[in-house]
Amino acid sequence: MIKKILVSQPKPTSEKSPYYDIANRFDVELIFRPFIKVEGISAKEFRTQKVNILDHTAIVFTSRHAIDHFFNMAKELRITIPEDMKYFCVTETIALYIQKYVQYRKRKVFFGETGKIDDLVPTMVKHKNEKYLVPMSDVHNNSLEMLLDSKKLQHCECVMYKTVSNDFTEEEVKNFDYDMLIFFSPSGIESLMKNFPDFKQDKIAIATFGPTTAKAAKDAGLRLDIEAPSEKYPSMTSALQHFLIENQE
Repeated sequence: MIKKILVSQPKPTSEKSPYYDIANRFDVELIFRPFIKVEGISAKEFRTQKVNILDHTAIVFTSRHAIDHFFNMAKELRITIPEDMKYFCVTETIALYIQKYVQYRKRKVFFGETGKIDDLVPTMVKHKNEKYLVPMSDVHNNSLEMLLDSKKLQHCECVMYKTVSNDFTEEEVKNFDYDMLIFFSPSGIESLMKNFPDFKQDKIAIATFGPTTAKAAKDAGLRLDIEAPSEKYPSMTSALQHFLIENQE
């Protein structure tokens, strides 16, 4: 019987989150507690990459983390970002977040509709003379680099922030009594194993989102009870709801 679920993400900001509907419908307790956190790298670490921000005329942002750490790094390096710098973002929400740091002008901010970089690339191609800089996490693959290469765009990727384990306190370890754990990244699985080296799954149900997270869980010897997304259940909440219907009612 599932009564207490740990969701390894920050608590939803909207009261309309489907997670709350699930909690009410199935009478389960949801605890939101990220297993990982994002930290900026130091200016010294950044300089080792030999990347000059001002050599670029456009910045590509794939997340709000990237925006925060880009502008923080510029401040730490005492760089003034030119007013004519262009910004290309994977969603409008991320684009609007730039207002936290610079005056928002539509003529220099562009965004995609789907949240996927592939959707943003055609707009970047229309601005093929730009020199693109892509701030990234230390956890990334080279798919974005290959995509931009294939479109013959001038670009440079650089690490500006890193994903680290969000370690559990002694109290949290002692009170770790969940019936289900939900993970969204391989780093979350790594953090579980780091914080609980003697972890025994037994009856604890485990849900993962994305193929790389599922692989990391299986490689760690865990049994997967939910793998999302799937054709039938595109989101974690829809997959979770189906699982609870099958197992609770």
